[in-house]
Amino acid sequence: MAEAENTSPLLIKRYASRRLYNTETSDYVTLDDIAAFIRAGRQVRIIDLKSGDDLTRQYLLQIIAEHEGRGESVLPIEVLIDLVRSYTTQAQSVVPQFLAASFEMLREGQSKMMENLSTFPNPMSSMPGFEALRRQQQLFLKAISPGWPGGSSGPEMDEDNGEASDKSQEESEDMAEIRRQLAELQKRISRL
Repeated sequence: MAEAENTSPLLIKRYASRRLYNTETSDYVTLDDIAAFIRAGRQVRIIDLKSGDDLTRQYLLQIIAEHEGRGESVLPIEVLIDLVRSYTTQAQSVVPQFLAASFEMLREGQSKMMENLSTFPNPMSSMPGFEALRRQQQLFLKAISPGWPGGSSGPEMDEDNGEASDKSQEESEDMAEIRRQLAELQKRISRL
């Protein structure tokens, strides 16, 4: 049943008061809730109750803007500038297809890399430090792609007591370090 729910988009209705209503659970939701649904792999469709207009794009852009505004930067300044420029040039017609194809290639590449990292015997596995490198690469891929195949949607839970496991705590610390390193790299790239 849960699989059937994930194939159909989650319908969110926006009322005149601008409140967002989840039609599956019959309760109000926030932008953070919608972002969590998307990270969990759900398709979401947001419509205006009165006019029937599809507002999904508007709200997705708002979610991205809020994350970027909180310092959770994913989009380098150069990319944002190029996106703004694409609205005023002939490139506008090819940019959406290019971005969609690029993200599809990223998802496919991530899946293949995760498969390759988990395939043993690997000739590099005898190298000193290979396991640590492999684990760091997996954490990096999970950090950049929560909700994607092979990505992480949250901490692993210990089934015995319902708490986050020591392993997920260690991974969280590793992911925080990876995020810090990514932010540093983005700053360096921006300066170039």
